[in-house]
Amino acid sequence: MSPRVPAPAVQRPDCVSTGPRPRGTMGTMTSAPRPSSLDPALAARLRRSADGLVPAIAQQYDTGEVLMLGWMDDEALHRTLTTGRCTYWSRSRQEYWVKGDTSGHFQHVKSVALDCDADTLLVRVDQVGAACHTGARTCFDADVLPLGESPGHSSGQ
Repeated sequence: MSPRVPAPAVQRPDCVSTGPRPRGTMGTMTSAPRPSSLDPALAARLRRSADGLVPAIAQQYDTGEVLMLGWMDDEALHRTLTTGRCTYWSRSRQEYWVKGDTSGHFQHVKSVALDCDADTLLVRVDQVGAACHTGARTCFDADVLPLGESPGHSSGQ
């Protein structure tokens, strides 16, 4: 494992302009342009999956409520940082999607943080409406798993 190098300063989008969006983000989906416009210093820090993606956790900025998990490649992250609106990469459709363009359930970006391993993003947003495609406020409401011992296993005490 290589020694940890101090990270360059990354401008947080707390005051991101929400002016005109980059060409190609006006509709629901846009195909993947290459190469990305992401700052090369930031791009060099990211640890991506084999398919070039980084998980992005969307969290309500004022309550801490975890809303959803999406996936971003370099271009989706660049668009998110520069437009102030969450842009994700749809793995099933192989296209970008801007949260809220079809549903009206927008995610206005307040900040973006990279975790200590540089392999996960935390996007703090102001969620308008539902975050989940099912219409629920969050994707994590329905199936709360029970805690406790599994049958046939002891706690070791």
